[in-house]
Amino acid sequence: MKTCTRRIQFCAGHRVHGHESKCSNLHGHNYVAFITAEATDLDEVGRVIDFSVLKSEVGGWIDDYWDHGMILKETDPALAAVKATPSCANGSQKLYVMRENPTAENMAAHLLSVAGPLLHRFGVAPTKVVLWETENCYAEAVRP
Repeated sequence: MKTCTRRIQFCAGHRVHGHESKCSNLHGHNYVAFITAEATDLDEVGRVIDFSVLKSEVGGWIDDYWDHGMILKETDPALAAVKATPSCANGSQKLYVMRENPTAENMAAHLLSVAGPLLHRFGVAPTKVVLWETENCYAEAVRP
């Protein structure tokens, strides 16, 4: 198997509902995601996939749903308050609702399972997402 990885940066807010410290507040991060794709063979040019395709497909999904938006758990009590803000009500506030709590671990797994399959039509499989939440902390999700 051959692999390649693309780095994608984005900014987003979230809240870790039930967190025992300051992450229980609405806050944001400058995230860095590393998306790894795998193929059995290289294409005719000698690549797993063009890096720009990783950027446009997975990065495009991130731009559409997460970048400069707020990510919350569907059962988070703060969700109703965010939805009630004027910017959310008029559609100018991007809001993404996850089934899971938007921890770095769950967000990495979500990218792998939701955005990653966009790569299948190019004949590659997403295999790993490494999501840096801060300069010091990251989480990984790996395809089983």
